[in-house]
Amino acid sequence: MCIEQDIAAWDGKSSADIKVVYDAHHSAADFADKVIALLFTPAYEKGATWLLKAWLEAGNRLEQFQIAEIYRSLNQLQQWEGKLHLLQSISFMPIAATECKYLYDFLRHTLTDQNKFVRAWSYNGFFELSRQHSEYLNETKQFFQMVMRDEAPSVKARIRNIMKTGF
Repeated sequence: MCIEQDIAAWDGKSSADIKVVYDAHHSAADFADKVIALLFTPAYEKGATWLLKAWLEAGNRLEQFQIAEIYRSLNQLQQWEGKLHLLQSISFMPIAATECKYLYDFLRHTLTDQNKFVRAWSYNGFFELSRQHSEYLNETKQFFQMVMRDEAPSVKARIRNIMKTGF
């Protein structure tokens, strides 16, 4: 089967089953291009973002034009899982100056997401953005101070992990 059919057949829950999809397709030369093409289609979003995250975590790298395409389309994500997967992938995708505004807007939006994991990883996204572009450093530090007063314990835990890196 093709990757689209495999993602469509996935129940959206079983990590073992989506891992089977990954194992069947990740070595294809055009894997990243195919997954990126599916990221922003609601029926494939959750599976495609999971696959991309797994591929990046395995040590693979995207081309800058692919990263730009992702950052410029983040506002199209509809499902919290898709947002979470891409937020967790930011550390694998260098942020070009031309993409900062797109990522910044997405991060500001996801800071108020209903899902606490999305919020936690949004703060992590601000950390990554400020690490690569110092003009975001003061604002990021202000966000972190607010988090430690007002956020859920799981979000605070994410911030504490970032702070351990010396931020």
